Amino acid sequence: MLEWLAPHTALGLKNAVLVESIQSPYQRIDVYDTPQFGRAYRLDGRFMASEGDEYFYHECIVHPAALSLPALRSALIVGGGDGGSAREILKYPGVERVVVAELDAQVIEVTRRHLPGIACGAFDDPRLRICVGDGRDYVAQANARGEQFDMVVFDLTEADGSASALHAEAFFEQIKQLLGPHGVLCLHLGAPLFQAELVRRLLHDLGACFTHVRPGTLYIPLYGTLWAFACASQTHDPATLSPATIDRRLREFGMTGLRYYNAELHPALFALPTALRRSLLP
Repeated sequence: MLEWLAPHTALGLKNAVLVESIQSPYQRIDVYDTPQFGRAYRLDGRFMASEGDEYFYHECIVHPAALSLPALRSALIVGGGDGGSAREILKYPGVERVVVAELDAQVIEVTRRHLPGIACGAFDDPRLRICVGDGRDYVAQANARGEQFDMVVFDLTEADGSASALHAEAFFEQIKQLLGPHGVLCLHLGAPLFQAELVRRLLHDLGACFTHVRPGTLYIPLYGTLWAFACASQTHDPATLSPATIDRRLREFGMTGLRYYNAELHPALFALPTALRRSLLP
């Protein structure tokens, strides 16, 4: 099996066994058993997560942004149907409300059945509410109601596909309203080595909306390449937090059992290689 990273580059996985394949109203959902990553799932032919390495992605899409906040009480996850981002957010003892706005109910059903080790029971937490439907509709309605969240996480398919409308400047403006002056958005941007133009465009559009936009990178084994993410806020820049501050906050929150993210790693996530800095930043 090949996972195409670019037109001329692919990651090869040997001996992957298809467990289930369904066509939902929105996309094809495939679940595989793999010797390399354990059980994994794809949406429309692109790997999303595996039980073997999902913590690389989910810990870094949540904790650098969450720890930049003085307190985390409420969070909106746009997408997030496998429950990994919700699992990490619910580790914060002060969290009172998490909303998962997932377009495709069958993603939730399939991953709960075949990959329960990703959500680890997050969907059964009484603080969590699932809203099935278009994330754009949920955000528009929440803004009309005057709701606000401390944190928004985009845990979506890639920005060059069906989720492209949710990665546009107009939608970022709606997210800014939902966050207010003190909230933070975190989202993945794509593969900077293979999708530099896309990553640049996303950083530009985020910068048109938010005062602080901080890109970071990490290697994700299932994706086979370096991956970029960003935190955006009117107030908070997670890159300004020292390892000592991160260590203290992790201890205050009782944040034990993390498998990838830690205080020493935190500044490294935001230290871009020189070539990428020149390529991605103005």
